Amino acid sequence: MDTKKRITWVLSAAALLLLPLVLQSAGNFWVRVADFALLYVLLALGLNIVVGFAGLLDLGFVAFFAIGAYMYGLLESPHLAEQFAWFAQMFPQGLHAPLWLVIPAAALLAGVLGILLGAPTLKLRGDYLAIVTLGFGEIIRVFLNNLEHPVNITNGPKGIDRIDPVRFFGIEVGKPLQLGDFTLSSVTLYYYLFLALVVASVVICHRLEHSRIGRAWMAIREDEIAAKAMGINTRNMKLLAFGMGATFGGVSGAMFASFQGFVSPESFSLMESVMIVAMVVLGGIGHLPGVILGAVLLSAMPEVLRWVSGVFDLQRMTDGRLDASILRQLLIALAMIVIMLLRPRGLWPTPEHGKSLPAGQGQ
Repeated sequence: MDTKKRITWVLSAAALLLLPLVLQSAGNFWVRVADFALLYVLLALGLNIVVGFAGLLDLGFVAFFAIGAYMYGLLESPHLAEQFAWFAQMFPQGLHAPLWLVIPAAALLAGVLGILLGAPTLKLRGDYLAIVTLGFGEIIRVFLNNLEHPVNITNGPKGIDRIDPVRFFGIEVGKPLQLGDFTLSSVTLYYYLFLALVVASVVICHRLEHSRIGRAWMAIREDEIAAKAMGINTRNMKLLAFGMGATFGGVSGAMFASFQGFVSPESFSLMESVMIVAMVVLGGIGHLPGVILGAVLLSAMPEVLRWVSGVFDLQRMTDGRLDASILRQLLIALAMIVIMLLRPRGLWPTPEHGKSLPAGQGQ
């Protein structure tokens, strides 16, 4: 790594570390926006493995987000102890598992379910695969919404509350941390936790992309028949892509439940899946920096537009004909249309994808 790149990395790391401290001076709202942006980056990185690397269109990715969130909610709340007497005898106040157990459990559970989803869809491609995964996402949401009878597991549409915040090394992230005369708010502590997970995820995705597995995924994406003819086990590679992508969704869901302290089926609608796919496509399919850029823009843009509509009182300017939330979605949709018309490969596409051979080569 040359000196210029090293300086760029150091400045970028310093900016990311100082960002919540700067935002905190303007209020915790903007730090929460940054927190959610990091969660969506984690989700987009997971979906990029499935869609960007392996070329498998998955419209039900939010299901793994929901699975991770509910698993964390059940392990870190008194809900199971209140519903099952045998569980209350062993854990009267609930399980309250430590962080080092929760994150691997969320990743493992979501990964196993991702493989189970991929197994019956191995021979499907394109639109047909999208329809099946879309149905899977809706099935999970409907199950979460109805699993309160005859045995109350998910508490139905009322959701699960009183979920514990993350604790590690004696620090409870849900409470402010006093460092001398300076106070770090809970949302700022969550920012650093989410940032650490995102950095670890980026490293994993980068290593996967340049590994033999990543090359096999890209071969399947470009031409599955040719990949199979070259000896690639397309069945195992597809299952691995579904499983690896789902683990990121499970971890992100667990952190979402911890951050919110409450989960309900309404948070895992079809629109969430569509937005995650849009983040990957808008940023640049298969390109890690582009995916991160798309996730940050689409997660932060609604809140920025909420602030803009409040400052300029756009609802009064339109005589109340456009509600602020509707106007915000309209502006987001227009921005996405313009960007995709001007840059159909995304804001920051991968330099390798679609590269043509030099003149005279391959003849």
